[in-house]
Amino acid sequence: MASISTLPIPARFPDPFTTDPHIPERVIGERRNYRAVWVSDIHLGTRGCNAPLLIDFFDHVDCETLYLVGDIIDGWRLKKRHFWPPEHNDVVWRVLKRAKRGTRVVYVPGNHDEMVKPFDGFDFGGVEIRREAIHETADGRKLLVVHGDEFDAVMLAHRWLAFVGDAAYTALMKCNVVVNRIRSAFGLPYWSLSMVAKHKVKNAVQFIGRYEEVVAHAARSRGVDGVVCGHIHSAEMREIEGTEYYNDGDWVEGCTALVEHHDGRMEILHWAQEVAARATPAPLKLPAAA
Repeated sequence: MASISTLPIPARFPDPFTTDPHIPERVIGERRNYRAVWVSDIHLGTRGCNAPLLIDFFDHVDCETLYLVGDIIDGWRLKKRHFWPPEHNDVVWRVLKRAKRGTRVVYVPGNHDEMVKPFDGFDFGGVEIRREAIHETADGRKLLVVHGDEFDAVMLAHRWLAFVGDAAYTALMKCNVVVNRIRSAFGLPYWSLSMVAKHKVKNAVQFIGRYEEVVAHAARSRGVDGVVCGHIHSAEMREIEGTEYYNDGDWVEGCTALVEHHDGRMEILHWAQEVAARATPAPLKLPAAA
């Protein structure tokens, strides 16, 4: 298994107290504060990563605990081709800044960043590495936090099929990047071609449903109230046979995050939609008729 040092990523990540980000912090409107935030499937090191949207998210959101739920860095892609633009360093800069300022940051590796898994139990720059975690909500519920690749039968039984599937997915994401560059040139907001394709394919929809049931069952067998995962790039929150299932989505397709409010309420934030709404001028309020 490759070690972190063998990957073609910066040998030293930026220190948030001695270096400035490529994209300066900018807040439009008020910053939000949550008890906990979960993000996953960022895929730093790939062209599909929506780093600017994630940077905007971090610039507007604070939390007591930040969970990085796997596939944060895409080691699979980095082994084949080096791609690490300044914006990807800016994402790391914002995470490390939170850790140094007191936010608890827990990194639960996935399959694309599996090179981090051997460091389970270590603490790097205030970032805790954990194979899994248990989060207790403000109202006392216990949630298992895992990436979710361990429940994927394809990943477990036929690893070579996973890589084939990953190649097809990468091709689709390249199309997604081109489509959104064209949309951006015309002043149109982000739109996920891959998300539309995924939900139009019957087998993909069936796989997602089955995956959710398997994950919920595993959580139930562990005696917890629910589970938070990522992996399948499909944000969701629902109850499955008495077990709470939460998927925080991703930052290459849906650009979503799961958050816990200070009273224990859970919510999925769709950040691309929020940025688009922020950019849309508010309708003029006409004076009332005399």
